[in-house]
Amino acid sequence: QVQLVESGGGLVQAGGSLRLSCAASGRDFSGFVMGWYRQAPGKKHELVATVTSGGGTNYADSVKGRFTISRDNARNTVDLQMNSLKPEDTSVYYCNADSTSWTYWGQGTQVTVSS
Repeated sequence: QVQLVESGGGLVQAGGSLRLSCAASGRDFSGFVMGWYRQAPGKKHELVATVTSGGGTNYADSVKGRFTISRDNARNTVDLQMNSLKPEDTSVYYCNADSTSWTYWGQGTQVTVSS
């Protein structure tokens, strides 16, 4: 059974930091692009950052310079270090694993940034 399990969400003040972690299990994820997406109430689901198995990264413009995505292929984990958090980063964050044939999602973790 494939599972993506997120952890690390919570409440933080503006300017603070949080680190999200995602543990993937149940299959070989070496051919997958791993990433983080988010969705706030009333807003569209949006990409935050992705990382390939080779380490290539892609970030939304809104998080560039503040967030860093990293991946451990041996442990099947993908982390998102979030610094200089803003109230507009408040959202449910979802871990994603994507290939040409399959897409998997975690259950989501809430991040709330207070002003």
